[in-house]
Amino acid sequence: MASEGKPAEMEVLDPRIRRTRGLLQEAFLQLLKRKPFEEISVQDVTEAATVNRATFYAHYRDKYALLECVAAIQFKELLRDRGVFFDGTCLTAIRAIILGVCDFLSMEAAGVGSVDGLDPHLQAAVVTVVRNMLLKGLEQMQGWPGAASREMAATSTAWALYGAVRDWFSRKDRAPAEKVVDDIYRFLLPLLNPVGDASSAAANQTRASS
Repeated sequence: MASEGKPAEMEVLDPRIRRTRGLLQEAFLQLLKRKPFEEISVQDVTEAATVNRATFYAHYRDKYALLECVAAIQFKELLRDRGVFFDGTCLTAIRAIILGVCDFLSMEAAGVGSVDGLDPHLQAAVVTVVRNMLLKGLEQMQGWPGAASREMAATSTAWALYGAVRDWFSRKDRAPAEKVVDDIYRFLLPLLNPVGDASSAAANQTRASS
């Protein structure tokens, strides 16, 4: 979340802002290890981070915005550590993104016990990261029809991806993540094909991979 009245570029570069946000995020993560999210207050976070409430609200509108920011950072770090990226030349990279979302939800559940109460905020964080990653790749994709919307394709795919993974995750008898990735991938493939023909998308993917 951008602070009121400050350019995003300054926030990224200013070490004071990075330090303050780091304190708030680390305090929040430590609190999550000791109590459920619902029981954590802004006051708890500010006391643990040794900053005042005004400083907190200069960076985050509420504890839910902090949660979404932390979740997005963790998810991006997971993808980065695995070398996962999408540059528009290889649609099979979507498989690695799907697996990343599966593993991220599993790790979050292991860390806090359950993601049910956090789901809307984890969803917002993951969908935003995936959507931005897909859009960046689609903007580099060659041969994209001018009338097709890259933004719509990226947004629709990101929401559908998270929804499919969340459905898998909610099942008590769920199969290993590796076994559902291909099914979800086949479901998503037409969304990334502006022509709307899955066989055409598969043909494009074959040419891109060769």
